[in-house]
Amino acid sequence: MSRMTELICIVCPKGCHLKVDEQNDFAVTGNGCKRGEAYGKKELTNPTRVVPSTVKINGGAHRRLPVKTSEPIPKAMIFDAMKLLDAVEVTSPVKRGEVVYKNILGTGIDFIATRDM
Repeated sequence: MSRMTELICIVCPKGCHLKVDEQNDFAVTGNGCKRGEAYGKKELTNPTRVVPSTVKINGGAHRRLPVKTSEPIPKAMIFDAMKLLDAVEVTSPVKRGEVVYKNILGTGIDFIATRDM
């Protein structure tokens, strides 16, 4: 008997209802495109997320600067990655896209500013 996991695809606004057969090489059904198939497999084998947050900024228009990961990171690392930001403090001016924390937990992925300040 196959073990099926049901997901709603978030790759596009269509929101296909996917079924992923975990015991049949993560075969995906219900997807409307190839991207949905890839999403279904990845979500069960190595789920990742882009992580938005903020860091302290000195001399800016606001007290916090919005940041995000430059690429999705493994879901299991999210809380540890967020803890790293507690010690980060930048000084204005900062440009959107500027790296504010390099190489999160050895992943090669950075936290970057999401606005000029």
